[in-house]
Amino acid sequence: MKRFTSFYVAALLLTVAFFTSNCKKANIVSATTDDVNIYDYLKQNGDQFSSLVKVIDKAGYNAFLNAYGTYTFFAPTNDAFSKYLSANGKSGVEQLTDAETKDILKFHLLEEEVISSAFTDGKLPAITMYGQYLTTGIENTDGASLYKINRQALLETPNLKMGNGIIQVVDNVLQPSKQTVAQIVEANPDLSIFAQAMKETGWYAKLNALPASLTSGWYTVIAESNEALKDAGFDNYAQFKARYNDTGDPTKLTDSLNLFVAYHILPDIKYLADVVMAGSHQTMAPLEVITNKVVNKEVLINDDNFNGVHEPGARVERLASDLSATNGVVHIAAAHFPMKQRSPFPVYWDVAMFPELMRLSNFYKKAEYYFQYGDGNAIQDIKWEKGPLRYQANKAGFNKDYLQLFFNASNGGSWYEFKTPLLVKGRYKVWICYRQEGSCTNLVQVSMNGTPLTSALIQFSVKNATVDIPRDAAQEALGWKSYQIPAAGSGAGRMVGIVDIATTGRQTLRLDLVSGTCSTNNLDMVHFIPVSMEQLWPRFGTTGDGQIIYQ
Repeated sequence: MKRFTSFYVAALLLTVAFFTSNCKKANIVSATTDDVNIYDYLKQNGDQFSSLVKVIDKAGYNAFLNAYGTYTFFAPTNDAFSKYLSANGKSGVEQLTDAETKDILKFHLLEEEVISSAFTDGKLPAITMYGQYLTTGIENTDGASLYKINRQALLETPNLKMGNGIIQVVDNVLQPSKQTVAQIVEANPDLSIFAQAMKETGWYAKLNALPASLTSGWYTVIAESNEALKDAGFDNYAQFKARYNDTGDPTKLTDSLNLFVAYHILPDIKYLADVVMAGSHQTMAPLEVITNKVVNKEVLINDDNFNGVHEPGARVERLASDLSATNGVVHIAAAHFPMKQRSPFPVYWDVAMFPELMRLSNFYKKAEYYFQYGDGNAIQDIKWEKGPLRYQANKAGFNKDYLQLFFNASNGGSWYEFKTPLLVKGRYKVWICYRQEGSCTNLVQVSMNGTPLTSALIQFSVKNATVDIPRDAAQEALGWKSYQIPAAGSGAGRMVGIVDIATTGRQTLRLDLVSGTCSTNNLDMVHFIPVSMEQLWPRFGTTGDGQIIYQ
């Protein structure tokens, strides 16, 4: 009997099953206002937004919010400002300084349009003009499911469409974090042992600095609570240090205490929804990763099976986690998890799943979209020579989509280069999984980290049915597999070679045109499977719900 599961079950569980089973989808209100821009709309509805208009006027943002743009504005109501002013000992907006009004507005503004259907249990896809991310989730209130923003405000009216963006009406004034991840850990008395370890290893100073840019200087800390450490036999910091500090100098990067702290730090900002979207994450401990999974609605770190032996994981305290900081986010683990070295494990990579695409809510899984070459930086982790990269939705690929590569077609180029998901050091078979279309004769060379893979070239017009081989293990011997369910159709998996990954981390996969002029090269997935493991299963559904089917 086949077992059915979901490639994205973790993320779906976080956004749905973490909340009550009778949650109803939040209603979407789409009010169009023709050519009215954000500021004019707020001014026209003074009974609801007069305080907000005063804040905008005082900040000098009235012209800015009435000009052309594609903004998302989380707009607090008059009642929201009354609560905010009272809590801060002020009788009116007039008592706010100009700097305070500007900071308030910048924290409520995004320079991209984000509708409520794009809200997940985690950070929004775009950062605020203040320089911090907003978080969203669902809260069940009086039998109704409502979006909660930053754990501070409920979304009262979503998706008011303006001429220059979208207004999302909220019932409280949102307030940014004033603490770094280091300060959040330090301020929590239940994290005092972990905080002391951060200080003595020197990590506190690194985690107490503001980000250098939107792409660097952000951290995710998974701190172990005092109770978790006590359950592991450490009643105080002295006992903990005696166990881990093996060199006498915890600031040494090779010291076990230093490595322990580094292992609990991820080099990016990852809320729980981001964490569970990938099966593993690189840590600040060199070459080491953590794994994660969702079991019975709980997020578990390093819950793994090796050689048939189950290694129980450490549960993350969901309600106490997702703590936003000025330079990242803090999660709290309810159990001790020491650093462990990893064995290679399979990575089934959906190439049509990357942030620049997923934030395009009007296109992702809905309609085709062309990424133009431009300056070569249209997508952070995909580069190509020239021409477009086409996203195809409502197709028969995994998750009903795939990427179309324009090799030497009109305005096309001769190469595409991808950054892979994290791969643990080891030896893998590499499978290129694609959807056959047309009858062109392109031949494409695949390389990993600059080294060509020599088992086969890719010809995107060839499908399994064209090759006279049975749909069973005999395929593997010839370098083919059916990667989809149903197996019949135009999906083909081609083994292009074996690669030795020397260092755990993200790798570079490159496709170079050898010959041909065809544009219909439909890349769906890439599988990296340890050579000692099953290569033909699991298989991947085409229904759009991330279905994986095990033999």
